[in-house]
Formats: sequence, C-alpha cells, structure tokens
Amino acid sequence: MLAARLARFARERTVLVVSALAALATVPLVPPDEAYLGYFDLKTLACLFGILAVVGALRGIGLFEHAARLLVARFATCRSAVAALVGSTLVLSMFATNDLALIMMLPLSAATLLKAGWERSLPFAFIMQNLAANLGGMILPFGNPQNLYLYERFSIPLGDFLSIMAPPFAVSVALIALCCVLFVKPDAPRAMKKRATEERVAKDPRDGALSDKGELACADAPRVSSARRPRALAYAALLALVIASVFRLVPYPVAVGAVVVALGALDRRALRTVDWGLLLTFACFFVFAGNLARVPAVEAFFSYWMNESALLVGAGASQIISNFPAAVLLSHFTDSYAALLVGVNVGGAGTIVASLASLITFNEYRIVRRGFPSRPALARVTPGAYLARFTVYNAAFLAVLLLACAPFV
Repeated sequence: MLAARLARFARERTVLVVSALAALATVPLVPPDEAYLGYFDLKTLACLFGILAVVGALRGIGLFEHAARLLVARFATCRSAVAALVGSTLVLSMFATNDLALIMMLPLSAATLLKAGWERSLPFAFIMQNLAANLGGMILPFGNPQNLYLYERFSIPLGDFLSIMAPPFAVSVALIALCCVLFVKPDAPRAMKKRATEERVAKDPRDGALSDKGELACADAPRVSSARRPRALAYAALLALVIASVFRLVPYPVAVGAVVVALGALDRRALRTVDWGLLLTFACFFVFAGNLARVPAVEAFFSYWMNESALLVGAGASQIISNFPAAVLLSHFTDSYAALLVGVNVGGAGTIVASLASLITFNEYRIVRRGFPSRPALARVTPGAYLARFTVYNAAFLAVLLLACAPFV
C-alpha cells in the first residue's frame, strides 16, 4: 500500500521528486552549513505564493474562464478562435504566470475546438498556447518565475527590465501571430454528433479538464455573477497589492500578510489549493543551484562560459535543466543580468523540459486524446507525434529568437 502511494506521488509530482533528488545529490559535495539559509530568495517565494493564492481565488469565481469565453465567442472561424485562445493565454501569462495560464486555458481550448469540430487544430493550438505562455510572460517581472527571481536578485529597475525584454517579446508575439495565420485554416464550425458512449471518461478533477460526461469541465465553468463581483474586486485589489510588492512599492510581508488574512476570511479554499508542491520545487532548486555554485570546478566552468556568452549559456542550460533552475544556477556566475534574463526566457522554447510549463501542456494533450478516442484527427496525432511537432516549432522559435536578440544583449 505504501509503495503504491509513493509510486502515485512520484507520478503526480515528478518535477518535485526530481528537484528534491537533485538537491540531495549535491549535499555530499557541500555539507549543510549556515550558508544554506542564504540560498533561499524569500521574497521570490513569498510573492509567488501571493500570486498563486490570489489567482486561485479569481479562478474559483470563474473570472478568467468567463473573460476568455467572452473573447472566444466573438470569433466564428477556426483560425480566429485559435488566435483568440492563444492570445488569451499570452495575455493571461503576463499576470497569472505561465503555469496557471496553461492550467486555465488549455481545458477551454479543448472544449471550444472539440465542440466546433475543429479537433484537427487542437495539437497546433496547444503548441502555440505553450509558446504563448512561456514567451508572453517574459515581458513583466511576475510573468515567469525566473523573471521574479532575477528581478529581485539583481534589483533590476523596472524601466531597464521592460527595455531588455521588449525586443524578444515583440519578436515572439509576431512569430506566434504569423504561425496562427499560416497554419490554421479559416474553417467554419461543423455540427458534431454526440458520442456519449465512446467519449465517456472518468477522471480525477485535480488532473485537469475532463468530466464524467465526456465533455470538458471548463465548458461548465462558473460565470462571474453579480453576487460574486464584490469578491472579484477584492481579489483584484489583493493582486494589485502583491504586484506592488514585486515592484518594491509595498513591503512584501505586508502584501502577503494581507493576502493570507483576506483569503482566510473570504476564501480559505484558495489558500488550501495553492500549489505548495511548486513552491517546494523552487526551494529544492535553490538548494541545488546554491550548492553547485560552491563547487570549484562548476564555478570555474560556468564563470568562463558566462563571460563568453551568457545568452547562449542561459538558453542552452534551460534545454537541459529547465529555465528556472538555470536562472538560479547561472545568476551566481555573472553580474551582467541582461543577457542571462533574455537567455533563460527565450530558452523556455526548445525541448519539452526547457520550461516546466511545457510538461503541463503535454500531459493535458494526452488526457484530452485519451478521453476522445473516436476523433480520427486526434487519434492520428499520437503523443510521440505531438512531441515531434512540439519540438520542431519550439526549435524554430528558439533559433529565430536567439538570432533576433543577440544584437540587443
């Protein structure tokens, strides 16, 4: 029984398990001492907690799903719907982080495309949404976790941050828009027959999107009723307070304390549903990176190559260990934050592990495909085929972004 529970935990929390094992593997190299306490960026963790909690509360009253549904409802072709879904994901990632943007938008995308008979475009939509979430969040300090960390570690002025990230952000938006125009046909929706027997699936709602009726649960997401508007305004004020703490306008203990007190009174569930595993994952990465930075051979290696090209090292390291741990590790070996900031952000494109958010998208695609086995267009795109397409698009984006950004850093 215990072994089964541990196996299930490892499957559900693979990234946390890997990060914990990576941190433990470095302990023999650097035995625990007082310096360990300096590894943790408490403000980054506290602000991330605040954002996760408030966004969870906003999600609980259906704000994001309602806004996205209104936007998508204005478009009547597959191309315009996909563009709206991808654009919504990009904008949402700027304020709700890339992980949460995908968690909220992927189910809505699957519901929209499947009900309209546009399932052929679903793999492409998921890939573009993944790129939109990873690259769209780069423009603001709290859009991606690595931004929040680097923004605090180097005390980057907001104006400098925006000017550094504006070129790669603009190129990313242009590439995503171009792909949506070129690779999605402007098909009208098709009437789809019900396949209740074939499409019925039972699934734990914590894993994402499918209901026991074979439809995507997001399709029935709560709307923001007039009774919920006061809460929506209160939560928006809390989010603004956390953002103000990110921008160093409000002390972060004050902002996080206000979030805990307010949500404790208004929505305790939002506090309980905070992804504590994600926060613990980041803590493990802090230990992993802090210990490696104290190993002489590692320090000499990265110090040399970061002086040669922090942009390429940041992007390259992200392909292997993901961009957040790459940012934490490499920040120990340079004072030139501009190239590192761009490198770990554009490095979110590339391999499936370049950004932890990409694993969310891949898992969601497998869930949707398994839940709708009678859709031939989905059946043809196996997880392996999806991964191949994902890699091609991401590699192309990464190459273009590196070429476009090199003159600016």
